Amino acid sequence: MKIAVLKETAATETRVAATPETVKKLIGLGAEVAVETGAGAHARISDADYQAAGATVAGRADVIGGADMVMGVQGPQVADLPGIKPGAILAAILSPFTERAKIEAYAAAGLNAYAMEFMPRTTRAQSMDVLSSQSNLAGYKAVIDAGEAYGRAFPMMMTAAGTISAARVFIMGVGVAGLQAIATARRLGALVSATDVRSATKEQIESLGAKAIFVDKVKGIEGEGAGGYATEMSDEYKAAQAELVSSHIAKQDIVITTALIPGRPAPRLITDAQVASMRPGSVIVDLAVDSGGNVEGVVPGEIVERHGVKIIGHRNPASRLAPDASALYSRNLFNMISAFWDKEAKAAVWPGDDDIVKGIKLTEGGKIVHERLLG
Repeated sequence: MKIAVLKETAATETRVAATPETVKKLIGLGAEVAVETGAGAHARISDADYQAAGATVAGRADVIGGADMVMGVQGPQVADLPGIKPGAILAAILSPFTERAKIEAYAAAGLNAYAMEFMPRTTRAQSMDVLSSQSNLAGYKAVIDAGEAYGRAFPMMMTAAGTISAARVFIMGVGVAGLQAIATARRLGALVSATDVRSATKEQIESLGAKAIFVDKVKGIEGEGAGGYATEMSDEYKAAQAELVSSHIAKQDIVITTALIPGRPAPRLITDAQVASMRPGSVIVDLAVDSGGNVEGVVPGEIVERHGVKIIGHRNPASRLAPDASALYSRNLFNMISAFWDKEAKAAVWPGDDDIVKGIKLTEGGKIVHERLLG
């Protein structure tokens, strides 16, 4: 089985789908690995490092030629896959809800497109979950970015010259990114509070030493919501939450928003009026900017100032920690391949009735086959 590793071409993408560590492991299984020249440059991995791990390093056409599986971070255009053979597997983050034309092109080319972000959130698939591994880093980076923009200390400091008050940090959305943001802000000494529409997250917030801010009079989501994510809430809940947030947000120095709803635009959590209520010099980090943003006035890829408040809209935040993000992402891919590896065939075998395969396979046999994309 030949596995090809592509160099990413998107402007904001610095990650790579394999590292020397995972190349060695794939070769250990019995795979042949070919890496495109310069694929790891932004993640501080040289071509020589890949060659030392046993991979062939070559141009894109040579890498893709004869490949049974092509691995990337973001899904490439079919035109950027010269010589790919029908029936080959393309595994990457494919954004099927916003890149429908690209998915249709994969089907037309006869590819089996596997969307890594559709990985089921089950115990068996946990080590393959790219959204969790990348969101974890995004949550950490959001706090670091906020601290840099805030320009003041996080912890309370008592000195002979007087006391510096601790920064107040509010996390909106307590998924993987939000939990890591809470933990990081707490480690830096901030006074941290957090909220979520899922009532089950209250215990998680408090277990990390943060204050849970929840709507009491209107019922939110019991349990985890769909697939571990939040779902759309009632208008009554939205109104109650907006009122609660408005009173709380005005007292915060830093706000980090992380709310996403799969397949839909990110929910609006902070209005321009709420931004205006914050003290000048405060900071907001919007981690949902690539899905439309949680904050009114956020600009993708930029840091803007509104009402004296800095709103950070960095795109693709995990890629801003490229070496670590690549290490985790590549392990997710290896864990998936190794789970389906047939030692005798020296190839991965993908049973059509397997829950993981059904969860991530978008196209097969010239057609779109995923139930979430049909109808």
